[in-house]
Amino acid sequence: MYSPFNFLFGWLSNDLAIDLGTANTVVYVKGKGIVLREPSVVAVRQDSRGTKVLAVGREAKQMLGKTPGNIVAIRPIRDGVIADFEVTEAMLRYFINKVHNRRTLVHPRIIISVPSGITQVEKRAVRESAESAGAREVYLIEEPMAAAIGSNLPITEPTANMIIDIGGGTTEVAVISLSGIVYTKSVRVAGDKMDEAILQYIKRKHNLAIGERTAELIKMTIGNVIPDLPYETMEIKGRDLVEGVPKTIIIGADEIQLAITEQVDVIIDAVKEALEVTPPELAADIVDQGIMLTGGGALLKNLDKRLHQETGLPIIVADDPLSSVVLGSGKALDNLKILREVTVQ
Repeated sequence: MYSPFNFLFGWLSNDLAIDLGTANTVVYVKGKGIVLREPSVVAVRQDSRGTKVLAVGREAKQMLGKTPGNIVAIRPIRDGVIADFEVTEAMLRYFINKVHNRRTLVHPRIIISVPSGITQVEKRAVRESAESAGAREVYLIEEPMAAAIGSNLPITEPTANMIIDIGGGTTEVAVISLSGIVYTKSVRVAGDKMDEAILQYIKRKHNLAIGERTAELIKMTIGNVIPDLPYETMEIKGRDLVEGVPKTIIIGADEIQLAITEQVDVIIDAVKEALEVTPPELAADIVDQGIMLTGGGALLKNLDKRLHQETGLPIIVADDPLSSVVLGSGKALDNLKILREVTVQ
C-alpha cells in the first residue's frame, strides 16, 4: 500500500539485503556493501516478568552452553527456517537498528534469502518477522539463486549454471538458466548436522562430552573429507563421561573424516540426483562450466576434490563462499529488473 510516509521512510533509510542463516546472519546495505556478519544466536532471560533479550550475535554465541538456569542462548533459525518467531523478530530488529545506528524512523526495503524447499507457512513467518522488525517492503529470494548471482554466474543467459550452497542448516543444489531455477533440491543436512555428528562421535568413541561450539571449532580446524598422512591433530577439552571430571584428549583428522562421512554422502547424493534429472542440453553446459560451490561448507577441506572424484566435473569454489548469498541478494536489490525476475512470492 502506498502512503506519503513510504516516500519519506524510503528517503531516510538504506535498503538492506539479509542472509538469514542458521549459523550466521549477514547484512548488506545498498551503496555500502556488507556491514555486519554475526552468529544467529540470541540470549534471553526468562523470569516471572516474562522474557527479556540480553544479547544478540557474537556476544550471545559466547554464552552457548555456559548460561545459568534462567538465561537461555537460543538459535532461532533451525534447518534454514524460523523455529522461534519472537526471538527471530528481536534478532532482526537488533541487526536493522545496529546497521542504521539506531535511528528511530527506519523502515528499509529488505530482501531476505530463504532455502528453496521452504513452505508457504515458513515464507510467511520470514516475511512477518521482517515486517514486525520494521521493514517497509519485504522480498524473498531463493538461496541458490542469490548465491549464483553473488558468484557472478551468468544467470540470465540460456546456459546451465549449477550451484551447490552448503550453509549451516541446509544444502541447496540447483540448476539455473534464463533467470529461473530449472531444478532445485534442498536437503536439511549441512554444517550443523556435521557438528552434531562430531559431538556424538567423540561421545561414543572417547567417552568425552563436548559442546556445540567445540564441535564447530574441530570441524573448522581439522575437518577434512580426504585427509592425508600425517593426519592433522587437535587437542580438545571436555567432560569425561566415565569419571565425570574435565579431561583433555588429542584427536586426528582421520577420526573427523569418519564422523562426518554420512553427512558428506548425503550432499554428494543430492548432487548426483540433480545431475541425473538435468535436461541433456543443460547437462552439456555443466560439463563445460563446472559446478560452483558456495556457503560455509565450501570451506571444508577437500570437499571440492571429493565432489570432483564422484562426478568427474570441474568444481569451482566461490571467491568468498560465506558472502555469495548476501552479495547476490544485494545485487538484486540494486537492480530492480533482476529483483522482479528472481524474487519468490
